[in-house]
Amino acid sequence: MNFNRVAIEGMAYSLPSEVIKSFEIEQQLSPLYSKLNLSEGRLQLMTGIEERRFWPSPYKPSQASAEAGIKLLQSGINSQEVDLLIHCAVCRDRLEPATASYVHRLMGLDGRTQILDISNACLGFINALILAASMIETGQIRRAILVAGENGAPLVHKTIKLLNSGDHNRKSIKPFFANLTIGAGAVAWSIADRDLVPESRPLLGSWATHTDTSHNELCEGDSSGEDLVMQTDSEELLHAGISVAKCAWEKFLRIHDWEPNDPELIVTHQVGKAHTKAVLESLSIDPKLNFSTYQHLGNCGSVSLPITYTLACEDNPSNLRRKSALLGIGSGLSSLMLSINP
Repeated sequence: MNFNRVAIEGMAYSLPSEVIKSFEIEQQLSPLYSKLNLSEGRLQLMTGIEERRFWPSPYKPSQASAEAGIKLLQSGINSQEVDLLIHCAVCRDRLEPATASYVHRLMGLDGRTQILDISNACLGFINALILAASMIETGQIRRAILVAGENGAPLVHKTIKLLNSGDHNRKSIKPFFANLTIGAGAVAWSIADRDLVPESRPLLGSWATHTDTSHNELCEGDSSGEDLVMQTDSEELLHAGISVAKCAWEKFLRIHDWEPNDPELIVTHQVGKAHTKAVLESLSIDPKLNFSTYQHLGNCGSVSLPITYTLACEDNPSNLRRKSALLGIGSGLSSLMLSINP
């Protein structure tokens, strides 16, 4: 679908105050590093991630999402005029009720607001964005708020414990390496019918997707009691992800009648240095068009893509008036790409 009536009304985010450097994680892994004769500094060297942030492990996804959501409302959005609230993070408070119900209460939204959760690994936010935008475009609703809050602290702490206590070798630790790149953050966007917002606000454009579920075992996460666990075949996931992204990118360019460097701003899902470099090279995109946050936030799951665009616009407000492309990818595997127009 080509969106003509959907504008990004507002964007807000929230970040934990606790900053964890990559070398601090390696210090906590000193038993493993000593056992396998690993050199400190490899985590930042291989990923480009200098630091990430954590909320305390008991901090709930709804609390993180509501922090960003309340900041969004404080920008001038009327809490009584929100038709739809979607919580779209990997992390959720529990299976039932929807995490959106807790966010709705914390944000003080009105009884008219429909609530639901959407989860699709790191693509959840952009999936929700397209769903809500479609409802606005077809006149079913006028305004939607999308929130996501991720906290990597429990996963990283569990991974450190597993690596230090297990009988590991250099090969057996590889599936756990990606866990150490995970960070925390929260983001909230309001999208609305363009008649409700100033003309200066950016508009959603068109989207394209490609899915290949033959690779859905390459990154799998689950809960174990109160702990989170995840294992990733990082090398194979990178190759498979690039293949899926290339297919989506070719569709995306055809839909827009664009060349690879026609967008003025590119934002990709934030995994790390190697992933970003490989994706940009495979899609023939000039790295100068790209804005990244992984260096200081790590991989924040579903939050990464929208918070990076939000920070790009905060860093340079003129980005709000630039033709932009959001390039999402999530384990499963699926890629979803969306344009934003001035």
